[in-house]
Amino acid sequence: MPKILILRFSSIGDIVLTTPVVRCIKQQVPDAEVHYCTKQGFRGILEPNPYIDKVHTLSGSLNELVQQLKAENFDFVVDLHNNLRTRIIKTRLGKPSKSFDKLNYEKWLIVNLKVNRLPDVHIVNRYLAAAAPLGIQDDGKGLDYFIPAADEVDINSLPEPFRQGYTAFAIGAQHYTKRLPTERIIELCADLKQPIILLGGKEDAATGDEIAAYIQAADDSQGTVIYNACGRYSLAGSASLVRQAKQVVSHDTGLMHIAAAFQKDIISVWGNTIPEFGMYPFRTRYKVLEVNGLPCRPCSKIGYSKCPKGHFRCMHDIDFSAIARQPFKV
Repeated sequence: MPKILILRFSSIGDIVLTTPVVRCIKQQVPDAEVHYCTKQGFRGILEPNPYIDKVHTLSGSLNELVQQLKAENFDFVVDLHNNLRTRIIKTRLGKPSKSFDKLNYEKWLIVNLKVNRLPDVHIVNRYLAAAAPLGIQDDGKGLDYFIPAADEVDINSLPEPFRQGYTAFAIGAQHYTKRLPTERIIELCADLKQPIILLGGKEDAATGDEIAAYIQAADDSQGTVIYNACGRYSLAGSASLVRQAKQVVSHDTGLMHIAAAFQKDIISVWGNTIPEFGMYPFRTRYKVLEVNGLPCRPCSKIGYSKCPKGHFRCMHDIDFSAIARQPFKV
């Protein structure tokens, strides 16, 4: 029985984007035993996955983790993080391995010189290429996200206006420059003119309250009602609300990829990062809201705590009316 280790330490979206690799290895490599190594905080994303036999986590020292992994005697390591930590692990395990291509040089070129040498390849396909030595092929089934039964949200537990359908709006993002300003979120919510559930962590709850209060007080909301669910549910509970939504609005963040796993129609909002980095919604219908042609964009491959130029035009100048004009694409 071949024993295969997959390495990806973070974050939510990136881990969800690795799930086709997990599934293809488990289903296409005869009798494969699939192990996954990540940070302790992301264990809950992976444990419900039926294609994973065992989850290892980095919760203490790297040396302790390496000793734990050595004891498993893996046959092959698929490195889907490709950083210093995973390179140390692979060296110390001494097993055959392959890493995915991070395209760091190409990203540097477009961020710093605005020269686009990025291939038109989704990051999922680059992840799959790292597992190609195992003989796997893309099965075309997209992403996976598994919700434990205990975390499913009964739609009838929601306020009455949301039981007949709603849009889920993931208002958070790890970096400021990947999030719409609050006033622009309010504007977009009002334009949607339908019941909206705001999703995010506890750190987004105050912003959600501000958005809901403004919409409730506005005279021109015309059908827009808001339920602020930020901080009320676990990640899996939020995923359940995404799964039951009619459509999803999201920044470039983890819930966007969870929505893609459920093949939701997605309105994808991009600020300082760009879809060309290869992390746009995978194999589901989506529309992109972004400002093309800004000479400062992209300013980072990740994000900043504030706009480096001070104007934040990549978010302030987005034309929300483009939603109505754009066809969905896959």
